[in-house]
Amino acid sequence: MLKCRTVWKKLAPLARASSTVCRQNVRRTALTNGRIPSSAPAAHMSTGPAGGIGPNQIYALVFGTACLGGGIYAYRMIKGDKQRYQERIDEIESRKHKDKKESDTTIQSEPPAVEAPVTEAVPEPEPQAAPSAEETSPPAPDAEVAAPSETTETPPGVDSEPASSKIPSHTPYLLIGGGTASFAAARSIRARDPGARVLIVTDEPDLPYMRPPLSKELWFSDDPSVTETLRFKQWNGKERSIYFQPASFYITADELNSAENGGVAVLTGKKVVHMDVRGNKVKLDDDTEISYDKCLIATGGVPRNLQVIERAGDEVMAKTTLFRKIDDFKSLDKVSRNIQSITIIGGGFLGSELACALGRRSNESGLEVIQMYPEKGNMGKVLPEYLSNWTTEKVKKEGVKIISEALVKSVTCKDDKLEIQLKDGRLVKTDHIVAAVGLEPNVDLAKSAGLEVDSDFGGFRVNAELQARSNIWVAGDAACFYDIRLGRRRVEHHDHAVVSGRLAGENMTGANKPYWHQSMFWSDLGPDVGYEAIGIVDSSLPTVGVFAKATAKDTPKAATEKSGTGIRSESETEETATSPVASSLPPPAVVQHKDDYGKGVIFYLRDKVVVGIILWNVFNRMPIARKIIKDGEEHADLNEVAKLFNIHED
Repeated sequence: MLKCRTVWKKLAPLARASSTVCRQNVRRTALTNGRIPSSAPAAHMSTGPAGGIGPNQIYALVFGTACLGGGIYAYRMIKGDKQRYQERIDEIESRKHKDKKESDTTIQSEPPAVEAPVTEAVPEPEPQAAPSAEETSPPAPDAEVAAPSETTETPPGVDSEPASSKIPSHTPYLLIGGGTASFAAARSIRARDPGARVLIVTDEPDLPYMRPPLSKELWFSDDPSVTETLRFKQWNGKERSIYFQPASFYITADELNSAENGGVAVLTGKKVVHMDVRGNKVKLDDDTEISYDKCLIATGGVPRNLQVIERAGDEVMAKTTLFRKIDDFKSLDKVSRNIQSITIIGGGFLGSELACALGRRSNESGLEVIQMYPEKGNMGKVLPEYLSNWTTEKVKKEGVKIISEALVKSVTCKDDKLEIQLKDGRLVKTDHIVAAVGLEPNVDLAKSAGLEVDSDFGGFRVNAELQARSNIWVAGDAACFYDIRLGRRRVEHHDHAVVSGRLAGENMTGANKPYWHQSMFWSDLGPDVGYEAIGIVDSSLPTVGVFAKATAKDTPKAATEKSGTGIRSESETEETATSPVASSLPPPAVVQHKDDYGKGVIFYLRDKVVVGIILWNVFNRMPIARKIIKDGEEHADLNEVAKLFNIHED
């Protein structure tokens, strides 16, 4: 361009001179023509000799030639500059690839740790537990999020190696947390964007897994190595793994950016400690920084503890389990086999499930199992009093000693025994304590990220699309969302983690869908008694219960045999109920006797509108319950509504 400008400066005076001469000649011609008679032939009206080329044509030709030459020269210069620029860019790119290739060659030239052929720069970690003799194939990519692969391979926790090369500096999709919500989001992202590169960062040493079996089926396994294999038989007899997918499903973190078709990588044993929202990056506990395009926070929660236990000192804490993770299951299983007495503090879902599981073990080993809680009966904050009392008797039959209306005053350790002093003067001696008193949402990143935490329910406040910021989403236990029917809520159950994670993943790929799903939850007191619930189930609300006599088909075991699933929410999260067909049988009567609480429906009311429903030993009817709550109508006779669930049909 500079050369073009120089040429133009040289040609400009000549062009201006030519233009001036042309104008002067035109004037002379006009004057001359004015003196020529009008009868003169047109051929003699030129200023030059007849048939010749005048000076004005010469100057015009020179001017045109100069302009044409300048334009051609400028065009060639611009085209040459573009070509040289592209060659320079190609040279830089080829230099990057060359450096990368040399780096890979250097890594490959290093001697391997074991004497085996090395085909990759960084080999994939091997399973820690001994795998089965049968080799398994990778699972289908469209497998359900809640259904782990039916394989004999035991995916271990991936050892977090200290090699910084494993951690990519950038990822398009960053998922913080390795639980159900995070895995559901990863599968959803890959379903909508098959070439997506997804990085999951979890502080646990294990690959993504489901938590419900930790307090349910795993305790009823006959396999003595269940704590190593983490495989169990469902109530329907089918065997499955606690992990969503085996290790072969994932790619390593260092392969993430180079994988042709993308994939899902998991960084285990790494914790995100700081989040820079403006800079779109996070910092890990080893000071490694990872930038992202879009991020999901699915940090779940941490188990609460009693303050009296926290203040009691390290000796008491060493004999206390806060149950949440795989390591907690393994630890409690080992402890329960080597002590004489164990006390579970808490009468909610987790406390009651663990009490029943350990109570059944007590019949074989002589272990004393004690459950204490401040309510009058098991599940006292959820179930109406009559059903809570019935549940308490059921738990007692499992070999559990119940101490109700118990408020812990202090805990001390004497002679290698824990002494629990209650506020009413009662004293309980035990070898070990399991504190099952609720969950605290993990919002540690809120301060550094500047994200809002709900003051009433806890958790990150999100909008209807589960967004906390334009490129940050929250799902699972840590999300405080707005329920279009029941108001702002925070839910701590498996089904909510699956559905909210799935929706967050869809919205991260541009779906822009609102969260309207009414999540359900379930609890089993062994294979014979279980219930499913939806909405607000609070025993302080007015309730109406309609019950019928149970049959052999009305158990969690029978329900899983019929549906073919072990996690009952799998079979209903995608279903909808539009026009339920009521039973033609006569309206049932509200049952009053505890011996008849075999199966039934409990309605929870607020301002005469159903806001919550429990299906007691009634299974595969959740879409109907979801529709009743979604409609938000007043019902004059709930006995008629109960007919929709066909509880009187054998």
